Amino acid sequence: MPPTRQPTFALLLGLAWLLVVIQLLAQNWAETALTLSDTDDAMRLAQLRDWLGGQGWFDMNQRRVASGYESHWSRLIDAGLGGTLWVFGLFAEPAMAERLMRTVWPMLWLLPTMAGTCAIAWRIAGREAAIVALLMAVIGLPAFHQFRPGRIDHHNVQIALSVLAVAATVWSDRVRWAAVAAGAVTGLAMAIGLECLPYLAVCAAAFATRYVVVAKGAQAASEYGLALAASSVAAFFVIVGPDRWTRGVCDEIAINWVALAVVGGTGLALAARFSSGRAFVRCTYALIIGTAATALFLMIEPRCLRGPYAMMDAAVWPIWLAHVREMKPLLLLMAESPLTGIAIATFPAAALIAALILARTHELRRDFGFLAATAAFVMAAVTALAAVKSASYATWLAMPLVAAFALQLFAALRLERLAPRVAVGVLLTPAVLSLGAVTIANAAGIGREDNFHRAETPVCFQNQSYAALAQIPAGVVATDVNYGPFVLALTPHAVLTAPYHRLAPAIVAAHRAFAAPPEQARGMLAAFQAGYVAVCGARTPDGLSPAERDASLWARLQAGAVPDWLQPVPLPGPFAVYRVKP
Repeated sequence: MPPTRQPTFALLLGLAWLLVVIQLLAQNWAETALTLSDTDDAMRLAQLRDWLGGQGWFDMNQRRVASGYESHWSRLIDAGLGGTLWVFGLFAEPAMAERLMRTVWPMLWLLPTMAGTCAIAWRIAGREAAIVALLMAVIGLPAFHQFRPGRIDHHNVQIALSVLAVAATVWSDRVRWAAVAAGAVTGLAMAIGLECLPYLAVCAAAFATRYVVVAKGAQAASEYGLALAASSVAAFFVIVGPDRWTRGVCDEIAINWVALAVVGGTGLALAARFSSGRAFVRCTYALIIGTAATALFLMIEPRCLRGPYAMMDAAVWPIWLAHVREMKPLLLLMAESPLTGIAIATFPAAALIAALILARTHELRRDFGFLAATAAFVMAAVTALAAVKSASYATWLAMPLVAAFALQLFAALRLERLAPRVAVGVLLTPAVLSLGAVTIANAAGIGREDNFHRAETPVCFQNQSYAALAQIPAGVVATDVNYGPFVLALTPHAVLTAPYHRLAPAIVAAHRAFAAPPEQARGMLAAFQAGYVAVCGARTPDGLSPAERDASLWARLQAGAVPDWLQPVPLPGPFAVYRVKP
């Protein structure tokens, strides 16, 4: 009897993606009419509108931030959003076109992310593992956070490009063009942002290590190095304006990062092309190239050795950045909100166990694809321990390893039929594993009130809450740092500050103004020519003693004791707005 013909994998991928899209639309479509989801989404919308309104491609200044703000976000995302908005604008009125753009854009990036995840699984354990990875993606609720409708910042694009870079890397020993693709995707990812740099670094290390250990890895290393150098230079000139060509910075692509990529990539390409000596010689060349590239990078901007926030005012940590949800270390999150921490950590923990079990197989321990995929996942898990915003990377990069383990489990349990395999596979998906772990923890009495979600009042982030504020004469609004992007996106006003590390001095100043007694606060706000003070919800300024908080401007306004230099502006909605008297 002839074997049953299997559907093409592209068809399965498309169907799986559509299932996830339907799921996300059902859960989030209504919300896209109520809120801009997140401060980053609101800020991105404001930046997009400025560019579509005539601001220059290289001009990244947000002129409605009173203290001055040069964004480090990539204009390439604005270009993609603008193109998507144009398409929907052909048949929808402007407000609906914008809503459709905010809805569709993040879900488009799910497709390459799912494809890259399946490609990694296929390389490790074959087509069946890729199909299991598809099942995990379909029932992968914890992985969808950055892809749900409304998420128009850069995180979903960075996750997709990171997964694609890892996928191209693990296939580079079997597919000729994969090394070039890995280098090209790395340059594009750097142009989008540097948050995915740890995973790109793993890919670079994988090419260099294979070149050192195995002489036949020279060709892939050479092609990757040249593609990396060329794509980085192209990205630099597309993104960075001529007035910033000689400036080194730590948080976006700049001359120091391009120097690192070009010297490292070109050096690796030349060494791989002209050196076929012993492993010791190849290792020496690799060390010299790495040292030279790193030395040039640090020579241009030595502060970047301390990470992307090295140029930020340290005073902002205790009053803002340490309280940002996505910046919290995973262990600290578990202490504050055990159930949320367990939900985030469960699937990566399962993948770590799966990797250890898979590594017992001699063939996999010697397999470049498995080692590179595991290294990328481990890097994502480590970065998630440092900051939970990396948990999405860890979840996606964990799926191929769990999928490969699932095949070994099927064999151990002697599961030959489709139905029992699907049943066991479902139990290994991110959603089911996380839900099971949370249920067990809750039953054991571990859970308590989850503090991970917004401490602010949710209504303060709804679009309608800013409608009345948008009707009064434009001015500079002093408000909570987290409301700043929403004021920019939903009103014509300027703001004192917004929640971004390049605005650290303004964040400190705004914090001090609300934390100071009213008469001191008056002078601080006058320095920024603030026209309005707006408060919403009950989120208190951080880092104050009870006595300092009771004496602060924020507490006086909460108590209704309005100082005489502020005039209440009667407006409907949750915001209490006061005009600063001349």
